[in-house]
Amino acid sequence: MPNKTAAKKSFRKAGRQYARNEQVRFRIAYLTKQITKATAGQDSKQALELLKQLQQTLDKAAKRHVIHPNTAARTKSRVAVRVNKIGK
Repeated sequence: MPNKTAAKKSFRKAGRQYARNEQVRFRIAYLTKQITKATAGQDSKQALELLKQLQQTLDKAAKRHVIHPNTAARTKSRVAVRVNKIGK
């Protein structure tokens, strides 16, 4: 445990940031799973809607440094390829 006041504050702050980041990561994983289910069921309309939500979430997460920007771009690309396959 930290001893100094500033270190204690930093410890509390890091805990809050971790909790916020975990929520964002959970949302990304949840949307990705939902898109996987939609593509497995050949539901292109729902998959496109979920893809849009996922892209927005990934962009915000990358902008706020929750995930690396290249990770966001790679994930968007891979999911978009899967969604576009069922659209054809």
